[in-house]
Amino acid sequence: MKSLESMGTEQNRKVYARHSYGPTTFGVSSANLGKLQKALRVDHALARELWASGNSDARILAMMIADPALATAKELDALVKEVHFPALAGYFARFVAKSKYAHSKMEAWMKSKNDLTGETGWTILSQLTLAGNALDDGYLSNTLNTIEKSIHTAPNRTRHAMNMAIVAIGIRNSKLQNLALGAAARIGKVEVDHGKTGCKTPDAAAYIRKTAARRK
Repeated sequence: MKSLESMGTEQNRKVYARHSYGPTTFGVSSANLGKLQKALRVDHALARELWASGNSDARILAMMIADPALATAKELDALVKEVHFPALAGYFARFVAKSKYAHSKMEAWMKSKNDLTGETGWTILSQLTLAGNALDDGYLSNTLNTIEKSIHTAPNRTRHAMNMAIVAIGIRNSKLQNLALGAAARIGKVEVDHGKTGCKTPDAAAYIRKTAARRK
């Protein structure tokens, strides 16, 4: 915790405040978090202590050094309730996606009415889609139908994660690309309130086409 505090900057604290990190953040850059991760490697016991501190930087570091193989279903359900800002939801989702509970937690959390829990669930889906064959094409095709029907009525951050799921599915292969482009066209613009940040929710179709062109 002393190392984290020493690495924080006032400028980062100002930026992170706009991203809803909360008053507990030291303002540690991702580069410095990466240095600590390399030094600490995998340490699940320490990760649990860092998370328990409640400090935003510490919780991100916790997800960087935690061992997915040691996570329990009960632990993950408790942790997701404490995810309190979007960036942490991303780190937490990437951690859960590497655990044996990835699919079951994804399914449960995607349906949640809690905005950050929903975002976490859909981000897990994107992670699994991009990582390999954990989700087959038929499942992802049905998922596009679900997104198309419900994205505009979903909570704010959940809409953003659902839109990014369209992108992840669309860059998986040519068949899913066509399905994702069709869904994106029918969905139209996805409105997401990113607060006082410079963040934007990308146009899914444009993102998919750009990625496909780069690959060619």
